[in-house]
Amino acid sequence: MSARKVQADVDTPLVRELVAAQFPQWAALPLQPVDSSGLVNAIYRLGTDLSVRLPLRPSTIGIVHREQEKLAALAPFLPVAIPSVEAIGSPTDAYPGEWSVHRWLAGTHPSPDALADPRGVAADLAAFVDAFRRIDLPDRPPAYLGERRTRAPMGAMDASTREAIGELDGLIDTRAALASWEESLAAPYDGREVWVHSDLTPGNLLVSPEGRLTAVLDFETCGLGDPACDLFPAWYLLPTNVHNEFRAALDVDDATWLRGRGRVLSQALIVLRHFKNSNPALATYAWHAVAKVLATPR
Repeated sequence: MSARKVQADVDTPLVRELVAAQFPQWAALPLQPVDSSGLVNAIYRLGTDLSVRLPLRPSTIGIVHREQEKLAALAPFLPVAIPSVEAIGSPTDAYPGEWSVHRWLAGTHPSPDALADPRGVAADLAAFVDAFRRIDLPDRPPAYLGERRTRAPMGAMDASTREAIGELDGLIDTRAALASWEESLAAPYDGREVWVHSDLTPGNLLVSPEGRLTAVLDFETCGLGDPACDLFPAWYLLPTNVHNEFRAALDVDDATWLRGRGRVLSQALIVLRHFKNSNPALATYAWHAVAKVLATPR
């Protein structure tokens, strides 16, 4: 089976069968699918304290074990909860890849149009990003910064970004999108790298009913990269009137801010290019981010 070409057919009976066979201590717990906009994993809630995560493209090459090690190493440095792998399932004939059981993290995904405490969550996100930047671990993998795993500058994203702008003609202001992208592309970068999450979009954040950040999810793409990669919340989530506070808390200069804006624009445009009709949740976040970027005076 090719993990690159074949997507697994995952459903509740399969997950229940896997849990019962490999982790009988949890077999009697209620199991229900989690509605998610994610493209990588099928997620099921198991009882009240656990979740089951199965990659939609199964792999047997130790990815889940490496994830477990990475999360355990990162957790002590961070001010909010992150996922923890409680158990790793083995491949079977029915599901030919590794899968995992995680500790359930409380909270809901934030909506940019309904933030209970915008300044509070901005401060929480800045504290998380600052803590992440300060991490010093011997294992220093490159972050996933574009369409491939690379430390390349933003120029590596240029062709795909322009293609997305062209394909969205009639749906967005393509002239404004090109002007914004080219301004960000021209922003200087001295090559300094820090630990970045690299995908701080609302679908990877959890907040409390009071609107404060409680957890950050999905660390698959984290590693060393451009500090601009973790400015995503400014355009995906935070209202404009707290941008200066977010910037000040992270001491972000103009060039880094422009690169952050460009990385958001590129990612959101590519998401819309591929998923505007097939993944409403992802598309909603992307439309919001594009609109925020294009409304920014240049």
